[in-house]
Amino acid sequence: MKKIWAVMIARQKEFYRDRSSMGWNLAFPFFVVLGFAFAFSNGDQKLYKVGLMGDFKSERVKKISFFKTKYVEFVETEKGEKSVKKLKHHKFDLLLLNEGGELSYWTNKSSPKGYFLEKILLSDLKDTKIPFLRQEVQGEEIRYVDWLIPGILSMNMMFSSLFGVGYVIVRYRKNGVLRRLKATPLKAYEFLMAQVLARLVILMVIFNIVLLGCSLMVDFKIEGSYLDLLIVFFLGGLCLTSFGLFIAARVQSEEFAGGLLNLITWPMMFLSGVWFSLEGAHPFILKLSKIFPLTHMNEAARAIINEGMGLGELTTQMTALLIMTFIFIIGGARFFKWD
Repeated sequence: MKKIWAVMIARQKEFYRDRSSMGWNLAFPFFVVLGFAFAFSNGDQKLYKVGLMGDFKSERVKKISFFKTKYVEFVETEKGEKSVKKLKHHKFDLLLLNEGGELSYWTNKSSPKGYFLEKILLSDLKDTKIPFLRQEVQGEEIRYVDWLIPGILSMNMMFSSLFGVGYVIVRYRKNGVLRRLKATPLKAYEFLMAQVLARLVILMVIFNIVLLGCSLMVDFKIEGSYLDLLIVFFLGGLCLTSFGLFIAARVQSEEFAGGLLNLITWPMMFLSGVWFSLEGAHPFILKLSKIFPLTHMNEAARAIINEGMGLGELTTQMTALLIMTFIFIIGGARFFKWD
């Protein structure tokens, strides 16, 4: 017990003397609380999302009590196949159209939320006697699990990249491993390149194992090219791994590194569309999401898996990932310190 007590006291002293990590552990909960308080400060959280095509501000339409339903967000969207595709991909739970006074709605049979919204709408229409033409999305509906899996694959790669590289290098620095390597002929860029390549091999092996498991368990299908998907996740993994190196370039405390990585990964996970669609979100949130590599990797992966797009149609996402990778690699190599 004396040995255990001595080690415990030593570890506590080490923590308290590390002012950066202690300050971070005190400040991080406040950052999380303030962030969520800002994001969800309106007090009226929306559970359902309905797309509106056309004019829904006329007196005739206002008589329908459905438009006063609580916890339903009504989002104006353009007419055409693009909006119907959003319903198909679960970005909308229901889609309404007012064209020349004729009202109609689209529903997705595979959407549980759409089922309940349709019941509410039909119940309200009984009192108003306003006719609504019912339509279903054409073609095979996208299941929620099909929409979710690309985000899960991206999120798993994010955690493995940032913590598997950034946190490990900080631990090497703290334990003196990097100082020993500095005495060898190994150059900094060679060490960093080895770290990136080693992590990329692990990332791609894990990615293929998880993808195969999803295909077997839930009959998951890829509409586009498997090779295109590999390229997207390879580039995304390279970008996130470089990001981990950039974060770990000078950090010396494992506790501070862990807190910093959590500060980056949690907002990235919630604001990159991993769990839910950002359709209809505040413009500031939409602009903020574009600074995260995970957002562009998610968008490209979902476009290939769910819509069958090719790399030629994803130049915006691929260019963003390439630019971010270049910035992170140059910045990480420039600021890297052995000790």
